[in-house]
Amino acid sequence: MASQLKNDDYGDNKASTSSNASHRGSTEVDAHHAPSQEPEHVESSTLEKGLAEEATAEANIGPDVNHNRVPNGGWTAWLQVLGSFFLMMNNWGIINTFGVYQTYYESSFLSDTSPSTISWLGSIQGFLLLVFSAITGPVYDAGYFRELIGAGSFLLVFGHMMLSLCTEYWQVFLAQGLCIGLGTGLTFVPSVAILATYFDTRLATSMGVAAAGSSLGGVIYPIVLHRLFPVLGFGWTVRVLGFMVLATCLVPNVVMKMRLRPAAKRKLIDWSAFRELPYSLFTFGCALAFAGLYVPFFYVQTYAITQNIMKPDLAFYLLSILNASSIFGRLIPNRIADIAGALNVMVPLSILAGVVCLCLIASHSVASVIVLCVFYGFCSGALVSIAPTVLVHLSPNRAIVGTRMGMCFAVLGCGVLVGSPIAGAILDSSSFTYVWVFGGCATIVGALTMGGARIAKLGLKLRVKG
Repeated sequence: MASQLKNDDYGDNKASTSSNASHRGSTEVDAHHAPSQEPEHVESSTLEKGLAEEATAEANIGPDVNHNRVPNGGWTAWLQVLGSFFLMMNNWGIINTFGVYQTYYESSFLSDTSPSTISWLGSIQGFLLLVFSAITGPVYDAGYFRELIGAGSFLLVFGHMMLSLCTEYWQVFLAQGLCIGLGTGLTFVPSVAILATYFDTRLATSMGVAAAGSSLGGVIYPIVLHRLFPVLGFGWTVRVLGFMVLATCLVPNVVMKMRLRPAAKRKLIDWSAFRELPYSLFTFGCALAFAGLYVPFFYVQTYAITQNIMKPDLAFYLLSILNASSIFGRLIPNRIADIAGALNVMVPLSILAGVVCLCLIASHSVASVIVLCVFYGFCSGALVSIAPTVLVHLSPNRAIVGTRMGMCFAVLGCGVLVGSPIAGAILDSSSFTYVWVFGGCATIVGALTMGGARIAKLGLKLRVKG
């Protein structure tokens, strides 16, 4: 366009110069050389104007348009996965560790408190992580990514330092339940939503790698607590954990950044999502499944010890075994999900997780409990890590992914909030048999509801990628 303008302007100036030359008796050659500076000026100013307009248009392009240019790899993209890995290590990884606290509190300074009441501490953490997503999702969509992970990292570290000073239940509730819970809530949605702007065809794989961070946290943190409680006591052990959280939270705060800036303000809640049957069924199915999903994580150690299945020193490693196997449950199924479809992988493995939980009813030997923990960790890992990928595909455009994730996680949080306390109340009044029945049935019913979401979106054909 600038070249065309140059030729047109040059022609006009040539005609004008030639006309003047006829009055002055100048030659045509002089007319060609006289205006040589003016076209260059026109070309320069026109080019600058065009570049300015292009830059303005580029700045106003929303995520929907830029989606076609998702990097889908590269150094910067994988740095975001690394940052998300450490964020997940310190949100879900901390929640996956609560089973150690549950067992410790029951035998130490909260021994007069019922298991159901103690389990509220872990449940409120998971609840805040998920329900707070209804706020952090739109805030993320508004462009405040770094503010969210910075504030969340601070609360995670501060909460652990305050927990190390606690001696009463209400103090533990404030420090561990509320402060750490809010920290996990601020970091969760940003840690998964940002990957949707860097990956497309490898989205499930990248989310699986990031989600493996929660499994690694669930392996390392319980071992640290178990080894240091007898040596350093409760206070300094929790402080050591707090310093580990500080070190690992520094990485995402340094390397992570938003690739896309919002083109417009987002609504806090996208009510139209609940008028979409696949989204509604998936959301409520997840809430049911997560109500039962964390029952084994909270109670399998207590089960193994109180039923005299294994010695406490070995039972304390069950949680690490669960989380170690869930690393593979977050990597392998997610890679398959990129090929076969997220819902096609998530639903069967969720049903299998419920079946494995029911199998704990008949598990009365060391070998059987360990084997079931391995299988359960693998299946439950897929349920946790694939869910965000499904939500990305259920969103009409990626500009509102954070909002829709937050809405789903807020509903899902209600299931996490009541699931483990219900299991604790069942244990107070009956036996572990009904605890496993509750956990397994809730997970299976939730998985079947998510299967309904798959049918509503893609129909009954099994070979359709969904």
